[in-house]
Amino acid sequence: MCKQIALFLLLLPVLNASARDTAENWLEVRSPHFVVLTDSSEKQGRHIADQFERMRSVFHTLFPKTNADSSSPVVVIAFKNKKGFQALEPEVYLAKGQLNLAGLFLRTPDKNYILLRLDASGEHPFAMAYHEYTHFMLSKDEEWMPLWLNEGMAEFFQNTDIHDKDVQLGEPSTEDILFLRQNRLLPLEVLLKVDATSPYYHEEQKGSVFYAESWALVHYLQITDNQAHTHHLADYAELMSKHQDSVVAAEHAFGDLKQLQKALEAYVGQASFRYFKMSATTELDETAYKVRTVPVPEANAVQADFLAYTERTKDARALVDAILRDDPNNVSAHETMGYLEFRQGNMAAAQKWYEQAVKLDSQSYLAHYYYAVMAMRSEGPSHAAEAEASLRTAIKLNPTFAPAYDQLAALYAMQHEKLDQAHMLNLQATQLEPGNLIYRLNMANVLVEAERYQDAVRVLQAALSLAKNPREVAQVQNQLKEIQENQDVDDQATQPDHGAVAGGQANVITGKSDGIGPAAIKLPAPKHPTEEPHGPKLLAKGVITSVHCEAPAIIELKVEDGGKSISLYSNNYFKIDFMTTNYAPKDEFNPCTDLSGVKARVQYSATSDKSINGQILFIELTK
Repeated sequence: MCKQIALFLLLLPVLNASARDTAENWLEVRSPHFVVLTDSSEKQGRHIADQFERMRSVFHTLFPKTNADSSSPVVVIAFKNKKGFQALEPEVYLAKGQLNLAGLFLRTPDKNYILLRLDASGEHPFAMAYHEYTHFMLSKDEEWMPLWLNEGMAEFFQNTDIHDKDVQLGEPSTEDILFLRQNRLLPLEVLLKVDATSPYYHEEQKGSVFYAESWALVHYLQITDNQAHTHHLADYAELMSKHQDSVVAAEHAFGDLKQLQKALEAYVGQASFRYFKMSATTELDETAYKVRTVPVPEANAVQADFLAYTERTKDARALVDAILRDDPNNVSAHETMGYLEFRQGNMAAAQKWYEQAVKLDSQSYLAHYYYAVMAMRSEGPSHAAEAEASLRTAIKLNPTFAPAYDQLAALYAMQHEKLDQAHMLNLQATQLEPGNLIYRLNMANVLVEAERYQDAVRVLQAALSLAKNPREVAQVQNQLKEIQENQDVDDQATQPDHGAVAGGQANVITGKSDGIGPAAIKLPAPKHPTEEPHGPKLLAKGVITSVHCEAPAIIELKVEDGGKSISLYSNNYFKIDFMTTNYAPKDEFNPCTDLSGVKARVQYSATSDKSINGQILFIELTK
């Protein structure tokens, strides 16, 4: 979370303000990854699009494995002056004495906005927007990335200067340097372990030390790695991505932490600091940017949506009313009104607005998604069918839109059906957005519905690392407690009577025998051992050529990888994480019948059984 601003569906106070009802000339400049909406000139619009495309290019050059591009373009609303900017600025910043913003980044579950003021002065007017954009670009690494590294990277990149020929990175923060010189640094063992529950992250005074020192450590490691041609920070990140302990990983990657502490303190006190300069070249053809004049109702619809997400509810409603008077079929205005009603708890009204949006534009994946969300909250079986159809349409229209997968999984869990398919949908959502805590909580719910309690516990234990504040930590812990209570109740309910055939032994299941009553069916022991994953994680890439299953959930398969046949197994295929790329699996996916002949990437671990190559951990299927 940015120390200055974090706009993730905040509940901000609503003040009286007039809607934007004056007619302006609006332009849209569309580049491959951004849409710039501006009341300024085409030259300015192209410049802003170019700036953010270059910023994105910098990240992909420095972090080639990072791919945090959203399922839809990031929308940049760029105003030529302060008056226009303040018409959308969160009202908490309009009060006297508040921070004078020049830009901000608004992340929401289904879209991303950047708000800019083009007449802003100062050395780094868009530092706040760049800070949050850094978090956005690193969002898929939030599962393993410790807070100090996440915030240190955001502080490092927030002072980026983008020019025609080059990009300047890591310009030192005078504010952070002066603060650290006047205050004692945290011991590195403490800094490395700061998490969402730590007072160093939440208390304002200590929080300032945390942010400033996180910046200093990242800056020091980046500079020294560059000068000495080493890769200590990259080594640390690699260890953390494997879920190593943060201090142990640091000792392995950085060496003696006491010596590093002394070096960091000396670094903060030095007289001059270096920063990076890299070429701003990009393969993007700037002449391919698409420019068009935007009608005022359409431009106002984008602004109304932004106002709705920052809880300027009265302003958003007034603007939507004006839009619908001029353009009754404006799909975006219908979606925004549906969202406003939803936030107010008016579900019937919200469903009506989203239903109209679907009818107006069947190609709007957001309209289908929100209509399904509303339908799921309505009573009656017909609404469930409508919700399922709309969510599948949303996935078809935008296969990279994670919330649709998550909601479809939740729908199946509510109906207690297709739970294997629901789990695959959960996995797809988390693969698309690994840092989203809600998806992990929903995955645990699906696993509980399937009575896979231990798997649900493992999901939630891993989710604790994603919690960003005490409320989220408590949410995960409460769900863990509920699972334990549910499991205790189920264990008591399934205890066998003393006169009954024991059904709780290993490899024994119960079934019907000649219609008379329960009978014990002895299953053969698995051919291969069930072991905890150990050693390096290996990868087989190719076509799955054969699949063999045995009760209760044993699976063996072969992958043809570059002319080599790799034999793999799992003694419980319900524990295998599945995901699909480029297509949605069919409703009743069965790994025993639907894997053969499919292209796949199969991650596996070594096994003590030398008659087979390894145990399956993860399978990614692709068309």
